[in-house]
Amino acid sequence: MIDWESLRYFAALARSGTLLGAARALGVEHATVARRVAGLEEQMAVKLVDRRGRRIVLTPEGERVAKMAERMEQEAQAVERLGLAAGATVAGEVRISAPPTLAAAILPAALVALRARHPDICITIVGETRYASLDRREADVAVRMTKPEQGNFVISKLGEVAFGFYATAAYLAATPEAQRTFIAYDETMASAPQSIRLAEATEGRKVTLRATTLEFQLAAARASGGIAMLPNFMLAGVDDLVEAIPQRQPLTRELWLVVHSDIRTVPIIRVVMDALKSVSWAGKPLPTLPQTIA
Repeated sequence: MIDWESLRYFAALARSGTLLGAARALGVEHATVARRVAGLEEQMAVKLVDRRGRRIVLTPEGERVAKMAERMEQEAQAVERLGLAAGATVAGEVRISAPPTLAAAILPAALVALRARHPDICITIVGETRYASLDRREADVAVRMTKPEQGNFVISKLGEVAFGFYATAAYLAATPEAQRTFIAYDETMASAPQSIRLAEATEGRKVTLRATTLEFQLAAARASGGIAMLPNFMLAGVDDLVEAIPQRQPLTRELWLVVHSDIRTVPIIRVVMDALKSVSWAGKPLPTLPQTIA
């Protein structure tokens, strides 16, 4: 009999294309993935992958096995969801996928209150910038800033996040408008609406600081490093930034609550969804800040 666990590791490797990516998805060491895949090749007496440095290229046989393993994994996950749906207790683990900065700023109070009401629930936040798969149960519930266009999901709108341009008053006073520089995401987020709006606002001026995290962008702006485009949920208690570029129409991003339709009525999932819906996301205004300094 072919070892299913080894097939599962191979399926993860086929999806990610690297041992490190598969290891991250599975929560194991990359050496474990390599050992499992090598064992599967030995068991089947078939070469499944060509190793080219860090990249993994599937052989023709590997491509066929990967497709079969993916189907098997989907069926196994459907069985898992069926088992979860049969549960009637409000106890166990629920994994919530959410943008990490958003999760840190908004979710703790609501989830701590949920745990006080239901102490047998264990919450895990999957705070990754990539979207965790609900189909593969990398997460049970997701908060997303992009509405899924396909998949067997139940989707509801939570609210909107507004973005504005901010800098310190000292930076704006000391820097002529034509010389002001910007703080932005790196190129991996170039297609995000907030990155596009910032690129439009530069009007030929430079982006001199880039970061993958909003936390660094906020810290750099507060250190008078330039103008950053920041979401309203990060500005609670921030009193050293002012609006740097007024917007006629502030950029907003919609927030969506997503759950697989197979588990939407499970009691433990329902109480978590209700807790997320109770959070004050919708219509949260930008903070009142001093007038822009020209």
